[in-house]
Amino acid sequence: MITSAANPRLKLIRRLRSASQRERTGLFVVEGEDLVEAGLAAGLEPVDVLTAGKDVERALLADLSELAHPPRVIAVFRTADLRREKASNSLLLGVALWRVSDPGNVGTLIRTADAFGALVGLSPECADPTSPKALRASAGAIFRVPLTGFDDVPGARIALVAHGGDPLGDVELPKRVTFVLGAERKGVPSDVLARCDAMAWIPITHGSESLNVAAAGAIALWEWHRRQGG
Repeated sequence: MITSAANPRLKLIRRLRSASQRERTGLFVVEGEDLVEAGLAAGLEPVDVLTAGKDVERALLADLSELAHPPRVIAVFRTADLRREKASNSLLLGVALWRVSDPGNVGTLIRTADAFGALVGLSPECADPTSPKALRASAGAIFRVPLTGFDDVPGARIALVAHGGDPLGDVELPKRVTFVLGAERKGVPSDVLARCDAMAWIPITHGSESLNVAAAGAIALWEWHRRQGG
C-alpha cells in the first residue's frame, strides 16, 4: 500500500491536473467508480488504478482529488484510446464545436451526443474534453462518443446562431448533418458561417437573450432525431 505522498504514482496524478501535462504525456485522470467503470466497460485499459484503503492510504487519495467528496477510486487512462472517427465514418449526425472554451459545456455536449448517437468535432481552442470538469459533465460518455476534428464531421453543416438565418423548425435537416456551435459570447464567426450550408436559430421567449450552448445543441439534436422518427 502506498503510504507516502512522494510516491511516483501519486506524483503523476498530481501532474496530470495540468492541461499541458495531459497533452505532453497523452494521459488523463478519472475520479470516481462510475467514471472508471464507464472507461472499463468501453474496453479501455487503464494505465493505473488506485483504490483507497487497498492500494493507497485514504487520506493520500483524498488529497489527490478535486471533488468535494473524495472518490474511492482514481484511474489513469490514455487519451489515444478514446474513440476517434474520420470524415468517412458511417455516422449520420454530429455536433461541431468552434472554440467552446467552457469544459462543462463541452462535457455536457458530449453527454448529449451520446444520447442521440452523434459524434463531436472539436476545433483548436476548445476546452480539453479530458479535463476534470469536462469528464464529470460527460458522465462517462467521453468513453463512448466518437471524437474528431472540427473539419472531419459528417454531412451538411447547419450553424446554430442567436440571430439571423431561419427558425430551426423551418430548416431542412438532411439525413446526414452536423450542427455547428460557437462559444457562448462570440458565437460562430463569419468565416466559419461562410463554410456552413445553412443557419438556424431556436425561437425563445421574447426578452431572453440566448440559450446556453449545451442547451441549444441538445434541442437541435433532438429535433433531428424527432424528424427521423426517433
